[in-house]
Amino acid sequence: MKYTIGVDLGGTNLRAASFTPEGQIIHRLSGKTTLSEGRDRVVHDIVHFIEEIRDQHQGDYQLAGVGIGVPGFIRIKEGVIAGSNNLKVLENFPMRDAISEKLGTPVILENDANAAAMGECWMGAGKDVDDLVLLTLGTGIGGGIIVDGRIVHGMTGMAGEIGHITVHPEGNPCGCGNRGCLEKHASATAITALARLIQLGENLTAADVYDLALSGDPRALQIFESVGRALGIAIGNMINLLNFPLYLLSGGPLPAWDFFAPAMMAEIKTRSFTFRHTNTRVERATLGNLAGLYGAAYLPLIP
Repeated sequence: MKYTIGVDLGGTNLRAASFTPEGQIIHRLSGKTTLSEGRDRVVHDIVHFIEEIRDQHQGDYQLAGVGIGVPGFIRIKEGVIAGSNNLKVLENFPMRDAISEKLGTPVILENDANAAAMGECWMGAGKDVDDLVLLTLGTGIGGGIIVDGRIVHGMTGMAGEIGHITVHPEGNPCGCGNRGCLEKHASATAITALARLIQLGENLTAADVYDLALSGDPRALQIFESVGRALGIAIGNMINLLNFPLYLLSGGPLPAWDFFAPAMMAEIKTRSFTFRHTNTRVERATLGNLAGLYGAAYLPLIP
């Protein structure tokens, strides 16, 4: 019997799990990411997790490979993290090859949003399609594009930077150098920034704004309407461009779906002729924070 191992490395948490080729979790581990102790310790922890899981599968099980999802820009061919706000200690380090050599097994390094999109396509809301887009809403906004069951990487591995689609040409400045990027108008960070701008309260989290919206606060509701419009502009343009059957959203702000989705869908209908004349779906992802783990595990299984 074959099995595969997926690793989800974040700025705070490290998770790993083994899966059957049918997508069932066999064994799972989780812990904290020890970035403060340096690159070698992080690599050691990843290898240790994988070895511990591998020890559970001695005998009749054969390891197909290991997939690792990490935040940041990945030079796919080299297996190197080129830039990551959360994993600075691992930048420009041959991480894929270092881990592969220690384990003696093939390793695939992938962007975490791409891995999450692959997970949703394999075992989540996209099981019934081969082409989809996933938007991950969080501190920023990431994205993954799947075509024919495969991740679209682009020339250098930077395809799918959905958070930097321009939705307001004269909008808020973004750290990327642009103005009006989607993530400056629809991420969790944008929600808190809007709350400060309209003097809803100081030091509010996106969850606090959601709670205020639940209580019927008109200014909180206004914030989510603004978020919905920004998402609708971006998704409407993607529908026009790609004509995919499915566009998924995931991440922390998703509980506020009922507050931002009406404005989002109205914007999509206004801006996308394709949407109005097809059965294109815009839905919530279903795997939650396990999507990246599923997707990382599936990487060695892709034909």
